[in-house]
Amino acid sequence: MNTIFRKSMLSVAGLAFAGGVFAGPIAAHANPVDAKPAAVAVQASKPQGDQSRISLNDEQTANVKAIIAATKKAGLPERAAVISIATSLQESKLENLGHLGDINDHDSLGLFQQRPSSGWGTPEQITDPAYSTTAFLKGLKQVDGWQDMPLTDAAQTVQVSAYPDAYAQWEQQATDLVTQHWNS
Repeated sequence: MNTIFRKSMLSVAGLAFAGGVFAGPIAAHANPVDAKPAAVAVQASKPQGDQSRISLNDEQTANVKAIIAATKKAGLPERAAVISIATSLQESKLENLGHLGDINDHDSLGLFQQRPSSGWGTPEQITDPAYSTTAFLKGLKQVDGWQDMPLTDAAQTVQVSAYPDAYAQWEQQATDLVTQHWNS
């Protein structure tokens, strides 16, 4: 997907959410995140739908820590790490996937199944957990109101997946992982 089309989709999605979904107080006037318990700070709302959970091996745990480190380096809050980890859980089960041949989705690679042909970076870049997370977060920051929208909507706006509601099933595990590793 080209950059102009992606930006157009992000703009349309942002306008739709701003005009049709959000009512009531603006999040900018809410209490600071630091004043809330950790579970509230990283989870904007109750997870949507049935939740999935997998056991993580050492590589997957290292990828969780890499996503959190990249989120902190970008100066973003825990909620951004939750969205990133849930997205990676859906896209790759937190495995840094290389080219999978015929079972691969086009030329998708890495933790977020980003595509070199869609402008996410070179194969070497998007199979680097820090780079791929930073690329995902760059897209997330372009989504107006991402902090307050349902996780699956924020992730879908960046990823443009054929399965837009699939990200929601990982919200609780992603929240738990961020709570566990954010300060470690």
